Amino acid sequence: MTSTTSPETPATAFAQKARIWPHPGWGWFAVAALMVAYTSSFIDRQILSLLVEPIRADLNISDTEFSLLAGLAFSLFYTLLGVPLARLADRGSRRLIIMIGIVVWSVMTVCCGLANSFWALFAARIGVGIGEAALSPAAYSMISDYFPPRMRARALAVYSMGPYIGAGLALMIGGGVIDVIAHHGSLTLPLVGELAPWQQTFVLVGLPGLLIAALFLIVREPPRQGLVKADAHSGVMRFLWARKKTFYAMIIGFSIFGIAGISYLAWIPAVLIRTHGWTASQVGFTYGAVLLLAATPGVLVGGWLSDFLSSRGRKDAPLFAAIIGLVCSIPFAIATPLMPTAPLTVASLAVFSFFAGVMNSLPATSLQSVSPNQFRAQVTAIYFLIGNLISLAGGPTIVAAISDTLLGGSQKIGLSLSIVSGICITVASLILIKTLPHFRASVEEAREWQGEN
Repeated sequence: MTSTTSPETPATAFAQKARIWPHPGWGWFAVAALMVAYTSSFIDRQILSLLVEPIRADLNISDTEFSLLAGLAFSLFYTLLGVPLARLADRGSRRLIIMIGIVVWSVMTVCCGLANSFWALFAARIGVGIGEAALSPAAYSMISDYFPPRMRARALAVYSMGPYIGAGLALMIGGGVIDVIAHHGSLTLPLVGELAPWQQTFVLVGLPGLLIAALFLIVREPPRQGLVKADAHSGVMRFLWARKKTFYAMIIGFSIFGIAGISYLAWIPAVLIRTHGWTASQVGFTYGAVLLLAATPGVLVGGWLSDFLSSRGRKDAPLFAAIIGLVCSIPFAIATPLMPTAPLTVASLAVFSFFAGVMNSLPATSLQSVSPNQFRAQVTAIYFLIGNLISLAGGPTIVAAISDTLLGGSQKIGLSLSIVSGICITVASLILIKTLPHFRASVEEAREWQGEN
């Protein structure tokens, strides 16, 4: 038996037996349930951004304090607890971990609606982040055990639609729902007392999560496929380091693209408002529509393209498909913030969002395809940890700093976004292109444990 630390030879010995995959019906039911949960999680985290003013007024907090609710309270614990929760998912019942996570983030979203002080709301937002950290690493691992490699990219793509649907719905209809609740005013409930409209909104979006959690009483835990008989002292970090030219190169490349993606989410609304004179409600509805109608189909196309290339014999199908999406997005990423009219800006944004969607389901597919079962969730969590640190810390701040210090002020935010996005996506593409031969070698190493039955 060879060590998991050798990059030149297969990692371990494998059990030689035919793999029997679960019935596709159960697999697609699980994917649908997971996608609904993912959508719900993004609505729960996105809704806060639509409630800035009433929360600030009622709790008497500053913009800085609100930014802590939107950023640090959620993202710090979401990112840091992802790895230990993923370790549990690699060893125990992923279905149960996901179900508990949904209950936690749903209950804590309701608690956001019961909060009557900054620190109570801060604590509830921490709880939302902890609950949501349990979902994706376990979900990617679970889906990979439901579907053989030739079908896996499409299944993961359907799951990956969740953020776009959730964010799109929150932007498109969230404001209208909030207006309706606000029109009816405060509500008094037994034992709870009086709830302001913003508090009612949190309760309204949190409660359905308990019904979603109940779906996982029906979802089946699939048998683990691709278990590796690693030596007892091997761990995920040793495994990744031995294959650093594959794993860390991919993680860094995808994370650098994340700088552009996060920057667009943060600053394209400002471009439409400052350059084209749009209102916030116009931006919210239009950007939500772009995410639903352009980015979401792109995710599905990315999964289909990867499976199509795989059926044609490409060992590097998911990574190659991601590179296609990245390269095609570059001219639109550069052009969108510089367009002379609002309709042209939206049209270019839709094309960019489509190609970004093509790419966005494929990091998980690429990583899952070269990870043994007992490391899959942890590899995903490590990718999220590094990706969030790079993209969240770098993206929006770099764009703003360049605009303020080098380009002459806030009116140049579009030019700054164009420069940063163009450079980041180009660099990410070059890194991933250089990674292709190493990825193919890792796919060959993983061929036996992945089981192409």
